Order: sequence, then structure tokens, then C-alpha cells
Amino acid sequence: MTSTTDVATQSGTFSIGGDLPVVRLGYGTMQLTGDGVWGPPRDHDEAIAVLRRAVELGITFFDTADSYGPVVAEELLAEALHPYADDIVIATKAGLTRQGPHIWTPVGVPAYLRQQAELSLRRLDVDAIDLFQLHRIDPAVPLEDQVGELAKLQEEGKIKHIGLSEVSVEELQAAQQIAPIATVQNRFSLGTRGSDALLAHAEAHNIGFIPWRPVADHTGDSGPIAEIATAHDATVTQVALAWLLHLSPVMLPIPGTSKVAHLESNTAAAAIALTEEEVQQLSSLGE
Repeated sequence: MTSTTDVATQSGTFSIGGDLPVVRLGYGTMQLTGDGVWGPPRDHDEAIAVLRRAVELGITFFDTADSYGPVVAEELLAEALHPYADDIVIATKAGLTRQGPHIWTPVGVPAYLRQQAELSLRRLDVDAIDLFQLHRIDPAVPLEDQVGELAKLQEEGKIKHIGLSEVSVEELQAAQQIAPIATVQNRFSLGTRGSDALLAHAEAHNIGFIPWRPVADHTGDSGPIAEIATAHDATVTQVALAWLLHLSPVMLPIPGTSKVAHLESNTAAAAIALTEEEVQQLSSLGE
């Protein structure tokens, strides 16, 4: 397979909000925490090495959240990469709280979202957050209050762009009436296709689509995906990532890992040139 020396050329770029260009194959930081769920990294030095190696490989887009750890992932980003290179774009999230490793509760109270933005600014050591995402819509708080508070933070220069996570087309459209939405982030992969309509809407409006757990469900290690992987001297995980990059120009996959070797393997997916027939064949697996 081709080496991963030029990820930008291989995967292309996308401008978040029209003015923040990122290499389309990014990196998600959740796996850096504990066992990928809770607490500090099992190997702190390896976590720092992963982040720095990602930059060396050409990755410029890093996705994190205040609830990853909690706070651990944001702090690791700052430790590893600050002062940030001019082309580094960091996206974080707030609005989904943690009461334990597997207990998540949405909190969209405006004062809380503002507080968390201020804390993320401090932990990341930045003057403005590139992309601040509402981690979940809180059903107990009016949407206009939640997105409206992010719009105020944007007007104040504390965040540059607003994103939403786990939303429907209707929710996105409602949010767009309140403020410009630069990105959406839903679970999406070869085997998880419940957000096809949202992807189509995002592409039509040049909104970045960030698939979380992009390779968790790649429909098995045999059959058509295995055949395509063999044809490209690749792994099925690499093919699953390559499919996402080929599927839409607004797609911004953020595979995560806590190991440098795994990071390098994931990044190599950008070099896989799938044919149109292969893309269609893979797409049909999730239908």
C-alpha cells in the first residue's frame, strides 16, 4: 500500500464553516482515556506519542469533548500539541455529562454550556474554540436556548463555529433557523446507516459530517469487503475508512486509537483508491 506521507493529498480537505480547512481524515480522542471509556490513559507517554505522530502523518483535525475522561482528552491535546501549529483545528463538545463510565446525561442549560466552553478554553489553552459542538440536544431545554447560547459565545469570539451531535434532519433544520451550523456528528459506518438522510442534507448544504465510531460495524471480515481489502493489500478496517472518504466530500472520519501502530494503520486508509464500482458494492452492504 501507498505510504501515509501526504494524507492531505490522499484524503483531500474540507473547509469547516467555509474558513477552517482540515484534512478530511481526522483523529478522535476518546480512545485515549482509560480503556477508551473513563479515567486517565493506561499509558500516558503512548497517548502523547499518538497525538504527536498524528500531526507528523498530516492529520490536522482533532475531535474531543469535555466528557472524555472527563476532561482527560482535552488536557492531553494541550500537553501534546500546544502551542498548536497554524493548520491544527480542534473540535470539542459539551452538553453530555458523565456520572460514571457508562452513564451519560444531556444537560443543555445555557449557563452550563457557557461554563463548559469557558473551561474548555482554559484546558485547551486557546483564545477561541475552532468548533464547539452541542454533544446532545437536551429534551428538557428549548433548542433555541441551547443553540442560542452557542450563538452568543460565537458572537463574543469564544467559539468560531457551531456543530451538533446525534441529530435528525429536522433537528438540524430547526437549529439552522437559530444559528449557522458548520458540522454534524452522528454514528455512521458501513454497518450503521441510520443517518443517510442527514448525510445527504449535510452534503447539499456543505455542512461537515463527522461519523463517530466510523469502523465499529464494518459488516464482518469476510465476503465483499474482505475481497476488496485483499485487492488493495489492505485491512477491512482500512477499506471501511476509505469507503467513508469516497462516499462524500463533506465526510470527516475521526477514527480513534491509543496506539501509534494502530494510528498509522488507520491513516494509511487515505491512500486506498477505491473504484466507483467498489464504493457502490460496499454501500450496498449496509442497505
